[in-house]
Amino acid sequence: MTGFETKPLPDRPDVVAPDGSGVRILLRLKGGSMAHFELPAGQVSKAVTHRTVEEIWYVIAGSGQMWRQQDGKSAIVDVHPGLCLTIPLGTHFQFRSAGPGPLAAVAITMPPWPDSDDEAIFVEGPWKPTVP
Repeated sequence: MTGFETKPLPDRPDVVAPDGSGVRILLRLKGGSMAHFELPAGQVSKAVTHRTVEEIWYVIAGSGQMWRQQDGKSAIVDVHPGLCLTIPLGTHFQFRSAGPGPLAAVAITMPPWPDSDDEAIFVEGPWKPTVP
């Protein structure tokens, strides 16, 4: 059994995700991990898919759009605070921040995000990425 933990949201991103968003690493347990993602206003992420993890996102700030594609089905949804969405294993996805502030979400990754650098695979998305 794992002991319980408590952690405040870090002041700055810990890492940059493969999609280009800033990530503040939160906590993890055996079955999943949690992180805070942020994409600056006017920016477009890189389109990716994951090798082993799936995610549930909950948007907490900003607005924008999320594109997801899986098994020949593609959809673009408007994202805003209070919206929850899933990214099942194998889904291609890309998101963009409409501003005026950053688009921010907390996400659960199941299983926990791996320590390897090859979890994300770059794919073609509907928009040209603007992140470095």
